[in-house]
Amino acid sequence: MQELDYAKVGARIRQIRKAKGWSQDELAKKCGISMNFMGHIERGTRKMSLDTFARICAGLEANADALLWGVVQESQAMIQDLWKQPKKADSDSYSMYIQIMKSVADIMRSKDENQKQRVKE
Repeated sequence: MQELDYAKVGARIRQIRKAKGWSQDELAKKCGISMNFMGHIERGTRKMSLDTFARICAGLEANADALLWGVVQESQAMIQDLWKQPKKADSDSYSMYIQIMKSVADIMRSKDENQKQRVKE
């Protein structure tokens, strides 16, 4: 089993936090911990509880695998992004995504029904 590298986990947390334009204090407040402890987490000098880790994942809207191991399940991340509430400027794109997803579902349903019909014959 792979050993967890707390310094790398902290660096990933810092990277996502900075990409969102948040200070350590902002993220710490979202997670209900002190800024000092958040600094230790980001440097990998202190271990956090599972509860704290879960709150950091939720606060950053980040996948646990991405923070722990640097691995993102692409398909799951893409699906989650598609179903997020769109910004006003993106509403046309969001509507198009919904139409595409419904069309794919209809095609898959039709394919399944056709296969069932062939089995019966």
